[in-house]
Amino acid sequence: MKLQTQIPLTKAKHQIDYNSQLVLLGSCFVENIGSKLSHFKFQSVQNPFGILFHPLAIENLVFRAIHDEKYTEDDVFYLNERWQCFDAHSDLSANTKEALLDNLNKGLKVALHQLKQASHLILTLGTAWGYKKLSTEKIVANCHKFPQAAFHKELLSVGAIQESLARIIALIRTVNSTVQCILTVSPVRHIKDGFIENQQSKAHLITAIHGVINFPGEGKEYFPSYEIMMDELRDYRFYAEDMVHPNAVAINYIWEKFIEVWVSGEVFGMMKDIDAVQRGLAHKPFNAASEQHQKFLAKLKDKIAYFEKEYPFMKFSL
Repeated sequence: MKLQTQIPLTKAKHQIDYNSQLVLLGSCFVENIGSKLSHFKFQSVQNPFGILFHPLAIENLVFRAIHDEKYTEDDVFYLNERWQCFDAHSDLSANTKEALLDNLNKGLKVALHQLKQASHLILTLGTAWGYKKLSTEKIVANCHKFPQAAFHKELLSVGAIQESLARIIALIRTVNSTVQCILTVSPVRHIKDGFIENQQSKAHLITAIHGVINFPGEGKEYFPSYEIMMDELRDYRFYAEDMVHPNAVAINYIWEKFIEVWVSGEVFGMMKDIDAVQRGLAHKPFNAASEQHQKFLAKLKDKIAYFEKEYPFMKFSL
């Protein structure tokens, strides 16, 4: 008896291994996949401007990074005792104007460096809803609790999303013609926009992404993270307490599906060994001074020394 519908998956042509250079941009689901990639010590950089929910925010980051448009004091503002920027997440906010500008311009530098050498770009869209600042007629990346009367909420059309995604890919290809683009829609439900509005938003994102995928040209593939959550994990036991975000079980399940499609089977053994090291580092001994634990630490240090010698980009902390 079959008790679950499963989305058919096909192994990707250009798979990820430990030589791959990964850039992850987009919604908070990027953070989930990014943390897994970091755990297994893949070479990856995620969200230099923090979480970005919609394509126009991502496009702005990519455009400014590639065109070297640095941020100045005209681009930032002071609110709630912090310096903020409408183009970035509050993670980059700072106590001083100078610190914020430094964070922003370092983010641009990191983004450009990684985009130039990336083998894979993972782009995850969270919502098609945006907030346009009335004084500038520009849709912001983050409102930073600025007075709501200063914004007009609007739903990006399928055409606008598709055009933005096409521009993002075209921009990146000006500095990196071989990058493989993995496009996906975040399974996080944006129900603050409304239940029906969330579904409408996801529909716009999915339709626009497939419009880009189906446009002539290679190096663009879709990974169905949203569909896996909706069809294979259609139960509230797979959600966190807020009933909005996937919980750890769901994240692990989707991660396993991602590996199945995108990660080369040749590195599965190595991933298992690295996971063992990570678990060893997280282990809390009953008696730290015991001979048994000291032997355990010695073996762990030998494993770490091997990985850091063979793969200099890997760093572990005892």
